[in-house]
Amino acid sequence: MTTDRSAEFSFRSVAVVVFLPTLLFSIGEGALIPLIPVAATNLGASLAIAGVISGMVMIGELVGDIPSGWLVNTIGERVAMIGASAISVLAVLGAVLAPNVWVLAAAIFVLGLSTAVFALARHAFMTSYVPIQYRARALSTLGGVFRAGLFIGPLVAAPVIHFTGGAQGAFWIMVVSCLAAVLILVFLPDPEALFGTVKSAASDQRTAQQKQASAGLFHTIWKFRGVLLRMGSGAALISAMRATRTVILPLWAVSLGVSEVNTALIIGIAGGVDFALFYASGQIMDRFGRMFSAVPSMLGLGGGMLVLAFTHDSPNAVGWFIAAAGLLAVANGIGSGILMTLGADLAPVGSPAPFLGAWRFTGDLGAAAAPLVVGGLTAVLSVSFAAGLIGVVGVLGAVQLARIMPRYLQPRPGRSLP
Repeated sequence: MTTDRSAEFSFRSVAVVVFLPTLLFSIGEGALIPLIPVAATNLGASLAIAGVISGMVMIGELVGDIPSGWLVNTIGERVAMIGASAISVLAVLGAVLAPNVWVLAAAIFVLGLSTAVFALARHAFMTSYVPIQYRARALSTLGGVFRAGLFIGPLVAAPVIHFTGGAQGAFWIMVVSCLAAVLILVFLPDPEALFGTVKSAASDQRTAQQKQASAGLFHTIWKFRGVLLRMGSGAALISAMRATRTVILPLWAVSLGVSEVNTALIIGIAGGVDFALFYASGQIMDRFGRMFSAVPSMLGLGGGMLVLAFTHDSPNAVGWFIAAAGLLAVANGIGSGILMTLGADLAPVGSPAPFLGAWRFTGDLGAAAAPLVVGGLTAVLSVSFAAGLIGVVGVLGAVQLARIMPRYLQPRPGRSLP
């Protein structure tokens, strides 16, 4: 007899075992990622090379997506998150001790690998155990927890930079955060065992059989090629806009001569605005539909990039930079959780991890390509041209999403998608 999971689910039940490790991990990322361009330039990198090194996080995530679905399905969400956190510690230590930009780039790449595994593990868990009527709110809350870390991280980094005298001092925040996440995951009950009690015996047996026949990434991509080509391309555009925002704001601060401390504060405050909107995003998706979150988010991200493009050389360039950072934060906030929610909506019931690995891979293609495009355009033309081109892509991406999403988000048997 199947247990009604919706009757037993509560957000409190996943707060510690899923949300707290995510918060800790993202605090470390929030402290580290905005300062990667600063650390690179301190080692002698040009502005364009610093942008490429910043993009190594997303390139690492893209490569990490290849084995992550199989890995999470094989060893389980909890063990995967523990291992990813431990590898992240080693990667950050390599970045702190890097004697040149090449070692720094390699360390950031490994950090991206571990981030991919950590992200897929938490995504697969939420997809499997959260009832569909709560899905968007649960996943947008997960996205909000991630954004909370991106808000807290730079604010913690600012005083650390002040007292240590260098950007790499903030990298130690990632080390401490990952070690704390490992301790929580080790000493708390296994989430799969804790929440598996609400699943039926038949469902458990089916899931076990599917785990034994876990598909490889490229086989899964071929199997779901139709939806991944169309919806996945939209996910890639969303990811590209988000990755560009993460890379271009620190680059913009460097190009304007904004101090390291002020860069951390500006990006941290923008992260707070982003974080404040996460639950509103979930409410919009659950009540009105996924498109009402995705399309406005893309329009806002594109608009923010266009604001940057036309104000770099203005007399009040720093003021415009702060305003654009705020607009990008609002746009990103109202899209909180959209990629995870779409992936969960489209994933097969029972064993979602292989599909989610393929879904994240297609999305991360855009996220990995965007920093390389920004770095290349900055080197050949200018950072303003790069921002303008990405802004146009964002607006066109919003049009594409508005056309394609209604076709793939129609209710399926046994589901009640908005």
